[in-house]
Amino acid sequence: MAVVKILNQNKSEVGELSLAPEVFEVEVRPEILHLVVRAQQAAKRQGTHSTKTRDEVSGGGKKPWRQKGTGRARAGTNRSPLWRGGGITFGPKPRDYEFKVNRKVRRLAMRMALSSRFLGNSLTVLDKLELAQVKTRDMVQVASTLGLKKALIVLSEPDNTIALSARNIQGLKVLQADQLSVLDVLSYPQLVMSQSAVASIQERLK
Repeated sequence: MAVVKILNQNKSEVGELSLAPEVFEVEVRPEILHLVVRAQQAAKRQGTHSTKTRDEVSGGGKKPWRQKGTGRARAGTNRSPLWRGGGITFGPKPRDYEFKVNRKVRRLAMRMALSSRFLGNSLTVLDKLELAQVKTRDMVQVASTLGLKKALIVLSEPDNTIALSARNIQGLKVLQADQLSVLDVLSYPQLVMSQSAVASIQERLK
């Protein structure tokens, strides 16, 4: 059974928490993580890039010169892809980059990502994270006390005080447990979770 220490905001140990081995002690397979991360990144692409083919470029209705007798190569339009100002051959067109990854694979990848943080001693569990007011300085103090440099903070419920206090701090990102993604977990070397967030994620992934 995986066991992790529960800390408070002052980095004092206040207890222990048993983690579900089927969530936090899963063998990490890079190919699974790569597939899911690639799918997430592909889904973020706008796919609005576009170029014009020869029939979409304006002009070019008149034949530049007669077919024979000029000594030059024959040409039917000055909007040919061979000409400057002409159309583009096989250029990009608007498209959707998304591709499907099965739900079981996505859930497995999330368990692997969480396991990589626990097995790498990069997981910190807090009993709770609270600030009296929206103040970046207070959040910087908490991060400094906990030794956070580039960390993802996961809470079970929305907390605007925490989110607004952390949004201008480079290297910190605050998410709710139901918004967590594999890409988020792997993008931050340090993972900080509230005790209630751990319970919520374990319930969802078991």
